[in-house]
Amino acid sequence: MINDALHRLLLDNLTTATILLNAELRLEYMNPAAEMLLAVSGQRSHGQFISELFTESPEALSSLRQAVEHAHPFTKREAMLTSLAGQTITVDYAVTPILNRSQTLLLLEVHPRDRLLRITKEEAQLSKQETTKLLVRGLAHEIKNPLGGIRGAAQLLARELPEESLKDYTNVIIEEADRLRNLVDRMLGSNKLPSLAMTNIHEVLERVGSLVEAESQGSITLVRDYDPSIPDLLIDREQLIQAVLNIVRNALQALSSQSDLRLGRISLRTRTLRQFTIGHTRHRLVVKMEIIDNGPGIPPELQETIFYPMVSGRPDGTGLGLAITQNIISQHQGLIECESHPGHTVFSIFLPLDQGATPS
Repeated sequence: MINDALHRLLLDNLTTATILLNAELRLEYMNPAAEMLLAVSGQRSHGQFISELFTESPEALSSLRQAVEHAHPFTKREAMLTSLAGQTITVDYAVTPILNRSQTLLLLEVHPRDRLLRITKEEAQLSKQETTKLLVRGLAHEIKNPLGGIRGAAQLLARELPEESLKDYTNVIIEEADRLRNLVDRMLGSNKLPSLAMTNIHEVLERVGSLVEAESQGSITLVRDYDPSIPDLLIDREQLIQAVLNIVRNALQALSSQSDLRLGRISLRTRTLRQFTIGHTRHRLVVKMEIIDNGPGIPPELQETIFYPMVSGRPDGTGLGLAITQNIISQHQGLIECESHPGHTVFSIFLPLDQGATPS
């Protein structure tokens, strides 16, 4: 339908999902952005009725037919589309009738709202993360300085004590000062830059899986759902193992609170996504790792703060595991997200696969 090579080149490189329907509401063309949004092939779907691509509501179908009959453009906000794969997406779309060779075509420009909402949430999360880092660094400085003085004074005092048994008290002071210093260092995170090397991400997940299976002694079900076509990534293998292990151990501990641990399930899943934005950079290809468990879920009041240091849902937790994980993922120019409700918790890690990313 589109013969001009330049026009096709422009449409194919738009980030806006663009769909062209004929007067019978059958597909004439869709660009790659629309293919990615609806998870269908434009070439294979050519000529299919619109409801074979996605479903919305009978009223929406009637509005499209009226747009053809009366050449009346319209815009719809926050429409809920269901793809063939069963995925529901929230979109805004504009419908523009176009007269071509005595027949009316419909041009649909579809703007996913989920992506915009996710980017807004991500920017707020990164802003909070930077604020928290500054707060922790300032607090660490104020704590470590007097700790050093307390430790030094305890060492000097130990030398002046007349009885050896009294040194037990100064040893307690020194040991507690060291413990607090180590805790502060963990809060600050590692200053070591990642040691990057081309690594298969499934090696990381298999290492984590073997560690968790050993720790749980086979009492839970570990499901592996990998995409074997994912190429190697430029990552720090040991740091990524630590990042994923922190999440999986949290899932294991959440499952251990249930009455029957044997019903517990942790899934490790990998997929690739195209044209995905992390921060202000749009990547052509990213890998998505998901750690999914069927535990009790994260309390709603903690979900907005789980990546902050010292925030934990367990009485004996330090609240540092997820903060460390987020720091590692950030050092890899990646993103981590969490969605949770009772019976289903998903931590999603996004890492760029391409080297030539462009500003979004």
